[in-house]
Amino acid sequence: MDVQTELGEFLRSRRARLRPEDTGLPAYGGRRRVPGLRREELAQLAGVSAGYYTRLEQGQSGNASDAVLDAVARVLRLDEAECAHLYTLARPKPKTRGRAARPEQVRPGVRLMIESLGDVPALVLGRFTDVLAWNRAAHALLAGHLDFDAPGRPADRPNIARMLFLDPHMRALYDDWPRKARSTVADLRLIAGRYPDSPELASLVGELSMASQEFAKLWSAHAVADCETDARIYHHPLVGEMTLLAEFMALPKDDGQRVAVFNAEPGSPSEAALRLLAGAFPITD
Repeated sequence: MDVQTELGEFLRSRRARLRPEDTGLPAYGGRRRVPGLRREELAQLAGVSAGYYTRLEQGQSGNASDAVLDAVARVLRLDEAECAHLYTLARPKPKTRGRAARPEQVRPGVRLMIESLGDVPALVLGRFTDVLAWNRAAHALLAGHLDFDAPGRPADRPNIARMLFLDPHMRALYDDWPRKARSTVADLRLIAGRYPDSPELASLVGELSMASQEFAKLWSAHAVADCETDARIYHHPLVGEMTLLAEFMALPKDDGQRVAVFNAEPGSPSEAALRLLAGAFPITD
C-alpha cells in the first residue's frame, strides 16, 4: 500500500461527502466539476493556503503540524477513528528492512483465558483478522463446518474478512450482512493504515478485491472505523436466532492482536441457545 496515494484518496473521499452549504460556504449555481468541497474551499476553512493543502493531499507534507491536521479533521468532520487514520497516513512510520514474517502466535495465558469462558464464545484475532485461536463455543457459533484445529495451522487459518465475503455459511449467519460487511471493511482500512508495508495484508485485500465486487466497492469508499460492538442478530443453522453483543479487546503485549467475546443477555433465549449450541459441539479430546 502506497501511503501517499492512500492519504490523497482518503482526503478526497472525505471532501466528496461534504457540500459547501454544509460548512457555511455559499452554494453558487451551476454544475461543480467535483463532488463535495474543492481543495481551495477546504484550505480556506482550515486556515491554510491552497498550495499547502494540495501538497498535503499529494503526500508531500510529511511534517504537517498537529494544528494543521486538527484543522483539516475539523473541517472534514472526521470522527475519532478517522482522525487517527488521518494522523497515521500523514505521518507514516519509517520503513523497516524487510524480514520474513513469522506466523503469529497466541500466548498460552491468552489461550487459557478464552478456553476458560466455557459456553461464552471467544476467539483471538490476529492483526489482519486471522483466527489465531477460538474456544469450542466460538467455533460452534461462527464456523462449525470448519476443522476446530485449523487456527493452529498457519497455512489453514480461517480469516474473518475472507470468510465474511467468500464463505456462504458466514454470510448466512448475519441477519444484517451488509452492515457487518461495511464494519469489517472499515476496520480493515484502519488496520491497513497502521501496517502499510504488510505483504500479507496486501495479498488479502487483493484476493478479496478480485473475488468479491462487494468488497471492492466497499474498499474503494475509504470508510474507516473500529469494529462495531452493537448487538447483532445471528441466524444459526442449529439453534436459530440469537441476539449477541460482541466486545473487542486489544492485547497490549501482542502487536495488533485482539480478543473477541460474544455475550447474550443473562436469562434470555439467546443465552439458552448459546448453551445448547456449545452442547452440540462437545470437547472430544
